Amino acid sequence: MMQSTPAAETEIDLGDDEDSQDSEEEQPWKTQLETVMEEEEEEASTQSDTRPLINERDPRQINECLKVSFEDVIAEPVSVRSGDRVWIWSTTLFEVARVWFYRIITLLLAVPFSIITGVIFALLSCLHIWFFTPCVKVVFINTGWLKTLWSSVMDIFILPVFHSAAKCCSSISVQLLHK
Repeated sequence: MMQSTPAAETEIDLGDDEDSQDSEEEQPWKTQLETVMEEEEEEASTQSDTRPLINERDPRQINECLKVSFEDVIAEPVSVRSGDRVWIWSTTLFEVARVWFYRIITLLLAVPFSIITGVIFALLSCLHIWFFTPCVKVVFINTGWLKTLWSSVMDIFILPVFHSAAKCCSSISVQLLHK
């Protein structure tokens, strides 16, 4: 699918001067669009992949159930209604309280909780990388003989029993008769 691009001005240098020999530093034939695109690519390459996107804070829709509005919590039936001003002020106060208390609580809890979970994940990663994985590798390396021994025991004692059972059962035939 091709994207239409706006027309850009193109400057063409016919090179009438003998002093300027098609040097690579001067590119008068380059359009403004190409220059802008190159600048955008340079900016994109300097951005960090680990920096979270500010506008997209829930890209996997993990907290979809928390999108709550006033009408999701409080609803008046047609038969019983409060005054319009009461409803408007209730809606406004609900939204303001929800937003500001969330901001205050996250201000107080988000930073310490982020630090605590960061420390826990760092500790778990460190333990996994430097303790559990090497221990498992050491066990596998030192028990290679056990694998060979177990394979031999299976080949000597268990395999002949199953081969004999297979030969006994191979002569069994089942016929279905429909009456």
